[in-house]
Amino acid sequence: MKEAEKIYQVDHPDFKLNIVETPWDDLQVKLTTLAQSKEYGQLPDIMLIQNNAFQKNVINYPEVFTDITKSGIKFDEFPAGVNGYSTVGGAHYGVPFDSGTAINALRTDVLTQAGYTVKDFTDITWDKYITMGEDILAKTGKPMLSGQAGSSDQILMMLQSAGASLFDKDGKPTIVGNVALEKSITLYKEMVQKGIYLEVNSWDEYIATLVNGTVASALNGVWISGSIQTAKDQSGKWGVTDLPALSGIAGATNYSANGGSSWAVSSNANVALATDFLAKTFAGSTKLYDTILPGAGAIANWTPASKSTVYAEPQPFFGGQPIYADVIKFGAKVPANNTGAYYYEARDAVSAAITQIIAGKDMTSALAEAQAAVEFAQN
Repeated sequence: MKEAEKIYQVDHPDFKLNIVETPWDDLQVKLTTLAQSKEYGQLPDIMLIQNNAFQKNVINYPEVFTDITKSGIKFDEFPAGVNGYSTVGGAHYGVPFDSGTAINALRTDVLTQAGYTVKDFTDITWDKYITMGEDILAKTGKPMLSGQAGSSDQILMMLQSAGASLFDKDGKPTIVGNVALEKSITLYKEMVQKGIYLEVNSWDEYIATLVNGTVASALNGVWISGSIQTAKDQSGKWGVTDLPALSGIAGATNYSANGGSSWAVSSNANVALATDFLAKTFAGSTKLYDTILPGAGAIANWTPASKSTVYAEPQPFFGGQPIYADVIKFGAKVPANNTGAYYYEARDAVSAAITQIIAGKDMTSALAEAQAAVEFAQN
């Protein structure tokens, strides 16, 4: 935001931003409190909203947000899958910012030890991934992946890669009878049982499996690259490619997302000024993204940024691969995902179901209970 302010001030020298950093959980509480008390005058002009919470907030508190569809911002310069998070009823309420585009980051030295390359993991299916993962585990002793037990992140990335969701277009849960979800859970359970997916108990333990070399890869939002690069001794030993696809599922792709956020303009804003600022910076300035990428690792969703020489620079940590340019290309192919107003309730319910299924519970009944829990929350 500070860099965006400098860029906008070139043509608007009197422009100033008052930037207030607020942790997401606190921001959500404040937003909810102001909405329920109708104290709209205390809202900031612009807010950074987590993508997975965006639709929920707009649907629950429409009077807090501004429809910026006709603001002049070029939404077609952002991937449809990312625009979808902040689109409600066909109207745009947000400008996508940091990328949650998913990557498959692989330890190239481990692959070499087992006779594989990153290319072998490019544009493949999960079935082939599991077959190679078993071989790599047998030859190196390293599981392919890791993640927090009881978390649905992996499943939801697999689900979105096929353009599927936990809700239909009307906001009704689609947990029961969701073929893509059932396929994703089946594959996840298979990986855990075969030892190629290591479940751990906490986020810190998950990060430790990456930086300590416990596993051969990380599959997550591109923001995970920041944690991976803290392992200085692994510089040059990583590569990045796209995700495995769900075989036999209509709409399956090799692209997905996890996380990310978008800028919202509040109903209390000077809307013309706020949207012009966003249009000239986060939705219109290659210079901005060139500046914040090296210093903050803030990877753009704005597609024109991929043409920048900074994004095209080889990254030594990743063996000289220009991973940031690759990630923007991946992002343009991520299917849209309808999160709805009860995304977190559905996410928690599915997480609980996965834990039960891994422990041996029948998938059909576990998912039926998950859907019933979401429907109860909706009512």
